[in-house]
Order: sequence, then C-alpha cells, then structure tokens
Amino acid sequence: MTTPLPAPICPPRRILMGPGPSEISPRVLAALGAQTVGHLDPYFLQVMDETQAMLRQVFRTENQMTLAVSGTGSAGMETCVVNLIEPGDKMVVCVNGVFGGRMVDVAERAGAVVTKVERPFGEIIPAAAIQEAVDKVKPKVVGIVHAETSTGAWQPLEEISKIVHAAGALLLVDCVTSLGGLPVEIDAWGIDAAYSGTQKCLSCPPGLGPVTFSARAVEAIDKRKTKVQSWYLDMAMVRNYWSSQSRVYHHTAPINMNFGLHEALRIVLEEGLEKRFARHQENHVALKAGLAAMGIDYAVAEPHQLPTLNAVKIPAGCDDKAVRGLLLNEFGIEIGGGLGSMAGKVWRIGLMGDASSRRNVLLFLGALERCLATQGIKVSPGAGVAAAIAAYGK
Repeated sequence: MTTPLPAPICPPRRILMGPGPSEISPRVLAALGAQTVGHLDPYFLQVMDETQAMLRQVFRTENQMTLAVSGTGSAGMETCVVNLIEPGDKMVVCVNGVFGGRMVDVAERAGAVVTKVERPFGEIIPAAAIQEAVDKVKPKVVGIVHAETSTGAWQPLEEISKIVHAAGALLLVDCVTSLGGLPVEIDAWGIDAAYSGTQKCLSCPPGLGPVTFSARAVEAIDKRKTKVQSWYLDMAMVRNYWSSQSRVYHHTAPINMNFGLHEALRIVLEEGLEKRFARHQENHVALKAGLAAMGIDYAVAEPHQLPTLNAVKIPAGCDDKAVRGLLLNEFGIEIGGGLGSMAGKVWRIGLMGDASSRRNVLLFLGALERCLATQGIKVSPGAGVAAAIAAYGK
C-alpha cells in the first residue's frame, strides 16, 4: 500500500509570546536558507570564529572556551554538567522551578552526589541558604538558574558567586531565558560555566546551546580522572573543533543553524546590549501596567519578576486552556501555561528578543480583554491598552 504524499510545510502565522521559541527576524530566516557548505569549509570555519567572538561579547566574557553546542538549551545544560562532574562529585543544585529540578536529574545521571537547596516555585534562592549548603557539603559545583522559565523568577547572582568561590567551588548558571535580554556578566560576576539556548532572547530557532567555561572550569575539565559521560558533548574534543589553532574534526555541525545564530548575534550587537536590555524592561513595565488595569497580578514578587518571561496569576473562575486556545485560534497569539506546581494557576507571557515589542504588548492586551469577556470576567473596556500606552509615555 502507498500512503498519500503529505502536503508541503506551510505553518500558520503565529505571534510567539510564550516561553519559547520567540519570534524570528526575517534576517535570521534568510541566513538559515543560505547555501550550505561543508563543516570544514574555510568559509564555515570563519563563521565559527566570528560566532565565538560575538558570543563572548553577549556573555560579556573573555573565556576562550565559548562556543555553540550542537543541540538545544538542554544540551547546553548537559554539556556543562557532564564535563564538570565525575561520578562521586558533590554538587549543590538550587531548585525553585522545573529547570532547577532538571539540573538535578542531569547531575544525578552523571553520577553526582546532589544536595538540593529548595524554595517554592516563584521564589528566589536566598544567599544564606546557599551559604549553609556549601558550608555543610563542600561541593565541587553549585548550579543555579538565573532566569527560571517555568516560574518567571529572576535570581540575583553576585552575592551567591562570592559565597561559592569562597568555598572553593565552581558556579554553574542556567542563562537560557536571560542571555540577550537581561544583563549576563560572566566575568564580572565570576560565573565558571553557563549555558543558554538560541530560541529565547536571541530570537533564533531552537537547535544550538551557547556555552562558556572559565579558566577554572577548563582546568577542572583537564584534571578529570574519568572520561566525560557523553562522547558527543565532551568539551575536551569539541573545543578542538572550535579552536582556530587545531580544527580537529569531531562531528558534523549543523551548518545552517550556525548561520542563523551568527546573524542573530549580529542583530543583538547592532542594537547594543544596553539598549536591548532597556527595550525588554520597557515592554515588561507596559505589559505589567496593562495587566494590573485588568486586575491581573504577577506570580513573582518584586523586584524578582523577569521582564523576559512574565508569569501572571490566572483570574479566579477563568478557564486556562480555553483562554489560551482562543488567543491562539482567534488572534494567532501563543502564550504558555504553568508547569509543575503552577500548572493551571499561571500564564507565562514571553517578551523575548523580537517578540518584545510595543506592537505585541498592545495587541496581546486587547486580545486578552476579549478572551476574558468570553469567560465572564469583567474588565473595563480598553483599560489594559490605555494603561500600557500611559506607561510608554512616562
């Protein structure tokens, strides 16, 4: 029997305001469609060098081992963990959301003896709690999420970094929902290893995981007594492929995804990091004002609300899935629901990269008003949009 030939790919037009992926610039899409070359072609090797240089600027680091792992942000997480951890190593992991919990799982699979520092979803991890844990455990690595995608919580890092280094440990940070949208100061904050993803504030499709390792982290990798658990993610080998000095073949890199990241980083640096951070903050403030005018509160207390991922409480009596379905089907707007203990309780509204715009904020508030009306939720007509416009005028 033969099956009918599927229709050609023709996805619907969406406004991506969920937890990721975010909207993609036409320039990035054009780069993805450029002519493919070989993974050792001189042109591609030049692109790799330029991508590394731009990643260092966005991470704000001089780290030599800074590159894009062939895989999504989760591959970036696994890369950092499995290269730093050997079986039996002690690791403290901070868990206040789904992705802190995922780091625990990855670390345990790598053979780490994990101690969790836990807080309820939506809260941050206090520095004092980390101090207590490192004093007790004396870990090799401390892992923490900078921008918890599942909850919208923005974690301060500077004091924690000092505590970790005073204990002689390495600091590993998840920057998946912060890189390119919030300040990420790898060198200034003393972060030893960090990972991100292309599909959030960098506004590139999912498929690469930017990572960076400090000299201390590289030294720890070089002193390993056992092989890295993953051959594919072994930085001792991957770094030789990314090194302009050696170029030892390791695997066939996703050529066109690297073209897309190259263009996405160019766009970030053209705008300028400070201007980009200010744009994300401005749109967050306007969205927050609009939602407040509609009686909707944030799930995270100030001043720890992420401007890139806005987690807000679903109004009482409102059907979560019905509203998100109407937003998608009637307005083409995608937002996310809650995860873990926040499932059914919050909406996650992404304002990341190209999606962080005045157009999207105002369109979303108007659309949400219509959706709430179908649920019998009373909102003063136009209040959300008017409040957002007023916030932009300040």
